[in-house]
Amino acid sequence: MYDVIIVGAGPAGATAALYAERNNLRCIVLDKAIFPRDKICGDALSGKSVRIMEELDLTSGVEKLDGSEINRITFGGPNHSHFDVHLKGNKKNNFITKGYVIPRKTFDYFLFKKAKNSTEILEGFKVKDLIYEKDKPAGIRGINRDGKEQVIEAPIILGCDGANSIVARKLDAYKRGMDNTAVAIRCYYEGVEGLSNQIELHYISEVKPGYFWLFPAGNNRANIGIGLSKNDAKKEDRTLSKIMEEVTQSKYFRSRFSNARPLEKPKGWNLPMGSIRRKNHGDGFMLLGDAAGLIDPFTGEGIGNAMVAAKYAISIAKKAKKSGDYSESMLRAYDDLLWNEIGKELRTSTKLQSLSRSSFLLNFVIKRASRNQEVQEIISGMLSKEIPKDELSSPLFYFKILFS
Repeated sequence: MYDVIIVGAGPAGATAALYAERNNLRCIVLDKAIFPRDKICGDALSGKSVRIMEELDLTSGVEKLDGSEINRITFGGPNHSHFDVHLKGNKKNNFITKGYVIPRKTFDYFLFKKAKNSTEILEGFKVKDLIYEKDKPAGIRGINRDGKEQVIEAPIILGCDGANSIVARKLDAYKRGMDNTAVAIRCYYEGVEGLSNQIELHYISEVKPGYFWLFPAGNNRANIGIGLSKNDAKKEDRTLSKIMEEVTQSKYFRSRFSNARPLEKPKGWNLPMGSIRRKNHGDGFMLLGDAAGLIDPFTGEGIGNAMVAAKYAISIAKKAKKSGDYSESMLRAYDDLLWNEIGKELRTSTKLQSLSRSSFLLNFVIKRASRNQEVQEIISGMLSKEIPKDELSSPLFYFKILFS
């Protein structure tokens, strides 16, 4: 009945459904949740997210959602020196000129409704296992909203079901290792001072070697959080909630939180980092988004990579249907397309994440960047896609920092 089964209706799954409709592929989307539902995240939509939204004609709708428009990014160092990067892309050349921060409960529901207009979606559906034909995945078995077992068949399964993906686990696609996983907590606040049109990433000593984020989320709300590698979090004698409390009450941030109040208790989740190239395909399946471990190791952003993965997965699904070949060798083209697009960025971000372990280097780089317009322009260009991000790791970039 179906060309593709999509497990998970978040940004990866909903985007895949929208591309499937454009490519005349019949798909069904399954999600254990009932929408709208919350998703713990930093809520930032930048770079690739914006370009995919424009390609799918979603931007005008997104701009009407409750949230904040973003025009710059602030990077802060351990000694609280900082510099701003302005998004000044040329829209005529498909470079972003702005980003957004929209709570995931709002943004995901928006995408979900768009997908539901053209795609069959089963909410409250819990996938229990995969079914096989000649030892190859041929569908899924699960429990539907009415509590009844249901079997759904298709030659391709897309695992878009997050960091704890049942598709990845059932197919034994890869092992989740502490070395390439981070843990983070998020908390919405009201009344934080100094919210503007920028998102802030602070690589400060209280969170070393992680970061503290502070994003405006619209309606006088802020999305704040702490991100730290799982290995480093395990060595801590403080919980992430305690670290967040120390940061918000520190000398540097105290005044900004003097009249603020939390709107929830901090919530945590795991982030599988794109610091390694995990197995993301095989006979009859492809993994997308967090299920494939595509989160940026330096910024923690994953929505854009998930949406890009959706675009490429559907393009290969279309070719597979045309040829009647759903083998691992056929679907390997998805992995190639995806990593040709995001591989250099993820390798660079992995290097930058390693740099964040040294307070001296972070302070030095941020201080120089704060005084060097050329360096700021380079970073702005990279974020706007005018300049390849892998130039961050070139000797010339660091020469400019050292000697400008």
